[in-house]
Amino acid sequence: MMGQKLIETIMGAVVLLVAGFFLVFAYSHADLREVKGYAVTAQFSNVAGLDRGADVRINGIKVGTIATMGLDTQTFASIVTLSIRQDIHLPDDTVGSIASDGLLGSKYIRLEPGKSKTTIATGGALARTKDYKSIEEMVGDLIFLATSETPKQDKAPDAAQPLIPKLEDIK
Repeated sequence: MMGQKLIETIMGAVVLLVAGFFLVFAYSHADLREVKGYAVTAQFSNVAGLDRGADVRINGIKVGTIATMGLDTQTFASIVTLSIRQDIHLPDDTVGSIASDGLLGSKYIRLEPGKSKTTIATGGALARTKDYKSIEEMVGDLIFLATSETPKQDKAPDAAQPLIPKLEDIK
């Protein structure tokens, strides 16, 4: 009886050790750590759904994380501070936008580097950003377009006049 409990205890410890190993492995390979790099700020009108620590990506590759988010008390715009990897030198005409991983996925910042030869310095800012349009806003726009009146044509085709000309009218 005593030997059976010892074996069960050892097996439980082995299972916990293997589970811990898999957690450490998954965390280290999932690239969930915050990127330590240089700071770049971006200004958006709406950052709903964006979280501190979210990814900053270029072409789907993680190049940074969101370090802080705040509100400019003068303009009431959202100011997002990005931490960009040291080996990434962003052109000063880089455009930032808020994107989503699928329909219900988490949000992240997508960077579209420009062609400029000058780069953004540490503490610099993105010159251009694109605002995120949520599903609710897109559905609202679609409903508005569908229900808005279309301008009427000046002259409707006469019902008595055929749309296809007769053979004798072509001569």
